[in-house]
Amino acid sequence: MSSTQQKRAVLMSISSFFQFILGFILGVLLLVAGSVGAAYYFFNRMAADPPKPVFSETLPQATPTTAEPETTPAEEPAVVVEDVPEEEEEEETEEIPAGAYAATVTWSGGLSLRSEPSLEAGRIGGVDYNEEVLVLEMSDDKVWEKIRLADGTEAWVKAGNVKKIN
Repeated sequence: MSSTQQKRAVLMSISSFFQFILGFILGVLLLVAGSVGAAYYFFNRMAADPPKPVFSETLPQATPTTAEPETTPAEEPAVVVEDVPEEEEEEETEEIPAGAYAATVTWSGGLSLRSEPSLEAGRIGGVDYNEEVLVLEMSDDKVWEKIRLADGTEAWVKAGNVKKIN
């Protein structure tokens, strides 16, 4: 082998080495860029608020309708109006236990209502975010709060998920 051929062989091996290094660096950069793009996509998907839960107890119930027999104007009964003194309606005042206070739900997904102060207790309904409740008492271990809803339902929720109304 002549010296010119040896120089060409050395230059070819150096050139091949730099091509390999350049290809390796570009491959790593593409892999990192793809991973960052995928992570950005998935983190943005997780940052969105989940859909609001729908509790089966709060769904509107369909009321059965009954068809009334049609009457002609000649068949309509006469309406007699008598002067009856109106009775004054008395407002029922709920008994509020000592230490009870009004509060609103602060957990954005709403709260599950439990029959007992335990995660194993049966779920009896739900209460929406920002809904007003009456906090009646705390459990002995201070982990649960007993609340009363506007419709009179009493149940237990996890403590720390309601804020006292001033």
